[in-house]
Amino acid sequence: MLSRVANSIYWINRYIERAENYARFIDVNFNLALEMPNQQDDVQWKPILETTADDELFEELCKADYTQENVLNFMIFDEKNPNSIISCINSARENARTIRENMSIEMWEHLNGFYLRVKEAKDRKGQILRSPREFLKEIKSGSELLTGIEDATITHNEGWYFGRLGRFLERADMTARFVDVKYFIILPDSKAVGSMVDILQWSTVLKSTSAYMMYRRKYGQLTPQKIVEFLILDRLFPRSVYYCLHHALESVKRIGLLQKTSPTNGAAKKLAVHRADLYYTNVDEIIDNGLHEYIDSLQLVVNEANLAVYKTFFEFKE
Repeated sequence: MLSRVANSIYWINRYIERAENYARFIDVNFNLALEMPNQQDDVQWKPILETTADDELFEELCKADYTQENVLNFMIFDEKNPNSIISCINSARENARTIRENMSIEMWEHLNGFYLRVKEAKDRKGQILRSPREFLKEIKSGSELLTGIEDATITHNEGWYFGRLGRFLERADMTARFVDVKYFIILPDSKAVGSMVDILQWSTVLKSTSAYMMYRRKYGQLTPQKIVEFLILDRLFPRSVYYCLHHALESVKRIGLLQKTSPTNGAAKKLAVHRADLYYTNVDEIIDNGLHEYIDSLQLVVNEANLAVYKTFFEFKE
């Protein structure tokens, strides 16, 4: 498979996963804003941009206060923001357009229609920015449907595994950031840790990652420590960081086997080291060493894995 094609498939899946998770980020923060209505906008909405590392770009492009409307517009409709929902879906569509012969008709039609629906939604953005939940639900459903169409209509060869690799690396990074959103929001008031408000906030994080019911089936009672353990270390939940890195590694191995090259390439080695570190980590170590600091280290892990994937599969070698 040409590295150009593989790179496009990889980034189609990363962009779609990012769009879906930005919708989830906004949803979790919107729900938290409803539960804590007396907080100032900059306290409620600035942390979400700090967590996604978009705060400096927001200040550069918008030069505006961190109000709900300004932040939502920046994260959903601002085409100058490369991470906004509309930009991510557009970037996925542009990558898909260049490799249409490697996609199913159903996948292309859904992705193209998905972009057009989001583009049209910009004409009624005033209404959406005031009450975004239905629109965010459409983004999540559209992203999940595209993933399902891809799995059902694409031959499970190298291209499919490159798509899975991109999806799981992006998801691992975003799940870590979901936990960090909670950290940033609770940080100003350490007295609230362990309170009913704290538990309600953690419950909202679980719901926004579609983890609430699976968590309750496994643990029952809501406790911050168990929630962190579930979202980061759980072996079976498909949005946990461990699960994502494990399946990213398996995808890299399969690509190596299908290409008849070494399955223990640079990307596989890097992912194997990080997966092993997660496998032998327990939640007490994470909490004792600082949750925020651990999340920062996880984001570095994903960046290192992405660089290793680029050097192994996509970098031009003379």
